[in-house]
Amino acid sequence: MRMAGTVQLRKALIFGMVAALWISLQLCAAAGVAALPDSNVGTALDRGFVGLYNLDFTGAQKDFSAWQAQHPDDPVGPVSEAAGFLFLEFNRLGVLESQFYENDEAFGARSKLSPDPVVHGHFQTALDRAQLLAHARLAKDSKDRDALFALTLASGLQADYAALIEKRNLASLHYAKEASAWAQQLLAICPGNDCSDVLVATGFSKYIVGSMAAPVRWFLRMGGLPGDKQAGIADLQMTAQHGRYLAPFARILLAIAYVRDKDKPRALEVLTSLRAQFPGNTLFPREILRLQTGH
Repeated sequence: MRMAGTVQLRKALIFGMVAALWISLQLCAAAGVAALPDSNVGTALDRGFVGLYNLDFTGAQKDFSAWQAQHPDDPVGPVSEAAGFLFLEFNRLGVLESQFYENDEAFGARSKLSPDPVVHGHFQTALDRAQLLAHARLAKDSKDRDALFALTLASGLQADYAALIEKRNLASLHYAKEASAWAQQLLAICPGNDCSDVLVATGFSKYIVGSMAAPVRWFLRMGGLPGDKQAGIADLQMTAQHGRYLAPFARILLAIAYVRDKDKPRALEVLTSLRAQFPGNTLFPREILRLQTGH
């Protein structure tokens, strides 16, 4: 019994990390209020996130820096910069490959990776600046959406770094719970259709936790991570259909969910549409080839 409990706990930690990763990745630009722009329109922040979709990390960082120069008191600028540094490391280390998440055995067998100390320094500095600005804004207005978003993303990014690069699962769960708490505050003041993007933050977490055995679902629910597989899919589909900045990310998550559920045709359909929309992203054609060839 003790061994079985240990295995269940390990699985709970593993899937908590997967949920934490996608909570933070998919919350990028949740505070946006316009349709997803192309590379020639929108603000510098808009263009920065489009750059991340296309894996143009250098261009994205230039845009994020431009946004911060224009809006020095906005915490979304530096937290977006931090996201760019984290995604750069994930791409370099192969963390963004979908086979990393398609089952708990693959995720649990991951190795501790070797981060670039210079990139990590930039990442942490940007996070510190974002959190400082966010708390200053919350001191003036406890319902400041940009501040709540920035703190949600900051905690999620810290969870991701701890779990997926440093392999510090317990520390990552601590940050993931912080991110969840900030996200709930944001959801509480998010009216009507403005919540479509935010739903992606909870959708994949619900799906992953809801896919687990009952004891694991109970453990994660007690830890603040409730699960409902069908509700999670519904959240993701809502964002994919009605989201603004995060509709493509919701489609990425749906593709991963379809892979996990062995629904290869639907996964290929989603990935093919993403490849057409973001031709600069080399991950999509690689994932399509992997699914088509079974490798």
